[in-house]
Amino acid sequence: MKILVTGASGFIGGRFARFALEQGLEVRVNGRRAEAMEHLVRRGAEFVQGDLGDADLVRELCRDIDTVVHCAGAVGLWGRYQDFHQGNVLVTENVVEACLKQRVRRLVHLSSPSIYFDGRDHLGLTEEQVPKRFKHPYAATKYLAEQKVFGAQEFGLEVLALRPRFVTGAGDMSIFPRLLKMQRKGRLAIVGNGLNKVDFTSVHNLNDALFSCLHASGSALGKVYNISNGAPVPLWDVVNYVMRQMQVPQVTRYRSYGLAYSMAALNEGFCRIWPGRPEPTLSRLGMQVMNKDFTLDISRARHYLDYEPKVSLWAALDEFCSWWKAQDIS
Repeated sequence: MKILVTGASGFIGGRFARFALEQGLEVRVNGRRAEAMEHLVRRGAEFVQGDLGDADLVRELCRDIDTVVHCAGAVGLWGRYQDFHQGNVLVTENVVEACLKQRVRRLVHLSSPSIYFDGRDHLGLTEEQVPKRFKHPYAATKYLAEQKVFGAQEFGLEVLALRPRFVTGAGDMSIFPRLLKMQRKGRLAIVGNGLNKVDFTSVHNLNDALFSCLHASGSALGKVYNISNGAPVPLWDVVNYVMRQMQVPQVTRYRSYGLAYSMAALNEGFCRIWPGRPEPTLSRLGMQVMNKDFTLDISRARHYLDYEPKVSLWAALDEFCSWWKAQDIS
């Protein structure tokens, strides 16, 4: 089997491309940063550089490919709607069109459970619990991208989508690095009572789920799947575990949710009028994420993909901490 992995210069795409190579697959990769591809090329991947906003390039990327694993996209808590739309919707449209024109058999799309987030507590969210309105351009555009993917089924493309929650392990640059930086500056506080439960996903478990998608058949096709470790934990227990492992003082200061939300709103307002619209250190969405229960029901993935999380969250955190220490990043 020959696969294309987009977004392979990022954490999830890069880890899956490496995993696929280790499983003996023929792998073509694309990503924004050529230097991040060197380890994959050394392992036998074919690297094709270029912008996925270029439809002609994407068609060439998909030539002679059996399955595309689409991990590329615009992420973040801050930014303009048009930028998220370009990175998530228009790029995905290019990928879908290229799959159809090059007769790619299957498209596996990496989506996000941010789609569900409405600022409220949720436990055991199922794949159908999509809100009528989205809290953030990232969520709105990830959902639109999903619709583009599933719309291609009527033209014969086999499609699946995954919504993995808080993926971590060696290479994770999105979750804990920022929290560590804030705590080292003494700017991190527990929002609310600190008991809110959330899901995390070991990148190894996500790799298994993506690999299952390559081989899924029958009724498993044409569905979106929640992915997590299936073991919700209090968010701040996890944060302080990482702080201890990294020999950083634990987060012990508390801040009421109302105060944290108001401070974030002021911070956002200031950043909107500041030249260049810098990303705020506090955002309203960030405060909600740090305060609310948010867990997923993964029974569909267990049933149709035979997905069973094997690597614990604590093992994933240890892997991240060992890797982060080796980077010698303060």
